[in-house]
Amino acid sequence: MNYLRRRFSSSDIQKDLEDEDSKQQNFGNAASNFFGFGAGKKVVEEMSSMRTKFKGPSPSAPNSPSRGNLANITGNISGGVTNMTKGLFSKPGYNKDKCKCLLIVDDQHTDWSKYFRGKKVLGDYDVRLEQAEFREISLSSYSEGGCVVDIHSHRSGSKVAKSFKPDFVLIRQHPVDVNENWKSVILGLYYAGVPSVNSLEAVYSMLDKPWVFAHLAQIQKNLGKEQFPLIEQTFFPNHREMTAPAKFPVIVKIGNASNGAGKVKIDNSYDFQDVTSVIAVTNCYSTTEPYYDSKYDIHIQKIGNNYKAYMRKSISGNWKANIGSAMLEQISVNEIWKLWVDEVSQLFGGLDICAVQGIQAKDGRQYIIEAKGSSMTLLGESQEDDRRLIADLVLQKMQLSCKQSSTSKSLSSGGMQPAATSRNTPQAGNSARQVPNGQAMGGTAKIDGGPPNMVGGPGGPVPAPRPQPQVSPRATSSMPIPQPQQSNRPQPQQVNNINANMSLADKTEAVIRDLQEEDTMSNLKKTFAGIFGDM
Repeated sequence: MNYLRRRFSSSDIQKDLEDEDSKQQNFGNAASNFFGFGAGKKVVEEMSSMRTKFKGPSPSAPNSPSRGNLANITGNISGGVTNMTKGLFSKPGYNKDKCKCLLIVDDQHTDWSKYFRGKKVLGDYDVRLEQAEFREISLSSYSEGGCVVDIHSHRSGSKVAKSFKPDFVLIRQHPVDVNENWKSVILGLYYAGVPSVNSLEAVYSMLDKPWVFAHLAQIQKNLGKEQFPLIEQTFFPNHREMTAPAKFPVIVKIGNASNGAGKVKIDNSYDFQDVTSVIAVTNCYSTTEPYYDSKYDIHIQKIGNNYKAYMRKSISGNWKANIGSAMLEQISVNEIWKLWVDEVSQLFGGLDICAVQGIQAKDGRQYIIEAKGSSMTLLGESQEDDRRLIADLVLQKMQLSCKQSSTSKSLSSGGMQPAATSRNTPQAGNSARQVPNGQAMGGTAKIDGGPPNMVGGPGGPVPAPRPQPQVSPRATSSMPIPQPQQSNRPQPQQVNNINANMSLADKTEAVIRDLQEEDTMSNLKKTFAGIFGDM
């Protein structure tokens, strides 16, 4: 009894706490010496606050904690200090001065950072990866300034806020789903011209399933029902237009939900009326298609140039193979399935990531149900390989996009002056080419009874091959040989000094007129000097 009284006395506990205080003080001094005064002070303050939280009031005899509880308290304090110092002194995994930002829109079940760790683009630019869901994203877009994305998320119980400008985007989440419509985010990214996989034009075009189904119907018209067996479907814009089909059962799809949501199997006209009243409340469009008793579902996917096919069969007996228990098996891709997914990959300007969903009916026929884009679900044990294929495809597209962007920026910054020079060059060249025409026009001018221009030749003055007036031999022999005067040829600088307010046609006409007047006066002087020089 005396042993227990001494064991649980408050004085022993207080002594243990004093020992802990001295240990923490020594740790604080060491932290200050190691991290510096400011950072060490933060560590000590955080440690003290956490210790006060766990310490509480001075314990009394019967309720005092044991040494094991003190060890737990010390461990919690040490763990908190370790986490805090890690957050204070951790460095980002990329170079802030030379990096390209990649935004991946996906849920938190997939960590995409491990697929892009250590990757580079443009030779030595690091890839800065930011991952978020649509509900965590807010943005501002500028037609000439790009896009600024803000992320407000919760990670490990703490709120995280980030702001950045994405250089590339990967969309792996459905923009439109049950009670969610993030079309505004797609519009903002496209407004700023941010490149992505798939392209934002394709992502926007695939927001509504009836729009995609209409394009599938066009493929069926081109290939035929045998090559592209698309299931029959009826579209109703609202509940007022809905009429009961001739045959039952049918599948009613409400709105644009994914992963089996919003789909109802209707066996008779009474159930059809009931679901019509439900659609009236939702204010959504709907589609109906015949129900086929299927053996299994078919999933054909294409990532870049890689093809895969899966067979999924329900074990739980649900008509939706993706609900409940199912057996999944990867199978080989035959030529007809490859044709299906190749035709779909050409829609909306090209889909780098796409999938075709179909069923194998018990009557032996196959039917295409729908097509999906970059937000398709990855199946099977090869999901890791598929994510690596997607990462490689994104890096390839990102490399090409960043290279084109850098080239366009260099042209826009340094290509304006050469463009202006090239615009001025043809004007000067045209003016220079007009000079001989002006001289020719001035050289053919003559006075009645006077000779034309004389050109110098190796044998002396040679008259032009034109009828000449009769001139005395003495006057002809004394006629001087005109030399080509370089001063009469206008230089490009003279042409450029003409009034800038004049149009190009006016400038050209003025130059030609001046040249004609100068050449005419010069020829007149030479002609009179040759005729009347000896008189």
